Amino acid sequence: MNQQTILPLRVAIVGPESSGKSTLAEDWERLLRSQGRRAVWVREYSREYYASRPYVSTPADIEAIAAGQLRAEEEAAKEADILLCDTTALTCKIWAEVAHGEASATLLSLYRPQAYALTVLARPDIPWEPDPLRSHPTQRDWLLDLHRAALREAGVAAIELTGSRAERLQAAQEALFPILPA
Repeated sequence: MNQQTILPLRVAIVGPESSGKSTLAEDWERLLRSQGRRAVWVREYSREYYASRPYVSTPADIEAIAAGQLRAEEEAAKEADILLCDTTALTCKIWAEVAHGEASATLLSLYRPQAYALTVLARPDIPWEPDPLRSHPTQRDWLLDLHRAALREAGVAAIELTGSRAERLQAAQEALFPILPA
């Protein structure tokens, strides 16, 4: 990494529901911290958003979640050199398109795929686990394809993660190593 690199280094961890994003983020944060890195796992904001209200998906809710995710990143940036962002506005964009037919102009203004130094795309090759915020247990491959298409359209070359928990963490770490701050 050259000296022109802006910190914190932002890593987007994206993919369909129940594809291991949160597990990867938690494991990765622990690994980086054990190496003396100032890494922070930026948790999926939708969980906080829906913790105190019924799960209803309106365009306004999705916009609020995308904005909240970005605020959480900015807050975490004060404490870290590496942000492991457990989802991004990309998920909100896809969610809006699937649930409501399109992403609003406001939501699209929050979608900044180029803001991440590295994007990893978790493949849904692990068992689906039920969760109150998950609703597409049989459509994860379709959702993966929507993620791929959106990233391709944005010109983002994502690293796809597959395999066991340990294999995913190793592949993620190998992708990050060349761009880590000295």
